[in-house]
Amino acid sequence: MTGHDFTLAGARLTARASGALWWQDESLLVVADLHLGKAGRMARQGGALLPPYDSDETLARLSAEIDILAPRCVICLGDSFDDDEASRALPDPAVRRLSALMAGRHWIWIAGNHDPAPVAPGGSALAETRIGPLHFRHIATPGEKNEISGHYHPKSRISLGGRRLARPCFLIDAARAILPAFGAYTGGLATSDPTLDRLMGPEALAVLTGQKALAFPMRS
Repeated sequence: MTGHDFTLAGARLTARASGALWWQDESLLVVADLHLGKAGRMARQGGALLPPYDSDETLARLSAEIDILAPRCVICLGDSFDDDEASRALPDPAVRRLSALMAGRHWIWIAGNHDPAPVAPGGSALAETRIGPLHFRHIATPGEKNEISGHYHPKSRISLGGRRLARPCFLIDAARAILPAFGAYTGGLATSDPTLDRLMGPEALAVLTGQKALAFPMRS
């Protein structure tokens, strides 16, 4: 399956195998935690030297989703850039590619903890936003309902056919959906972590990404 269909607050949504969320009725594509410029940020701060291709890989994956779905609107749920400086230091080819993806569509940058004030080539920069019944923000708020967020980079480990799989995943329950990190070179927080356990209801699903979207009980 290229996606797992579910309903939140009456909105019919698809958790896509890529890690993007699709709301067909609104022609809206949502991605979280692109962390563009991560390799450059780590190099600037004297950290581990990563191959400088993370932004290219992330934008290529995002471009593939946009080519398939042709959304009218794209929401990036915060930490789109690995820090505020990264939003100003993207190489020119990455800036041109991003600008091409944004052309002709409404593009919303939600502020994250890594990039509270991103400077990006166009679009709207917001702390959070509502569209129809859904509330889009970077970090989930306990007790909130009808919420779409990112931040935690959830990752699930399951046994399937005698193999152990570890993949980024969506977390979905009756109140919210938490998206996986869409960016390359991003780590993950295990679904068994107490922070995620407290946020998600007893019926929560983990929808693993990859070649197929695979849905399992979060606490299986």
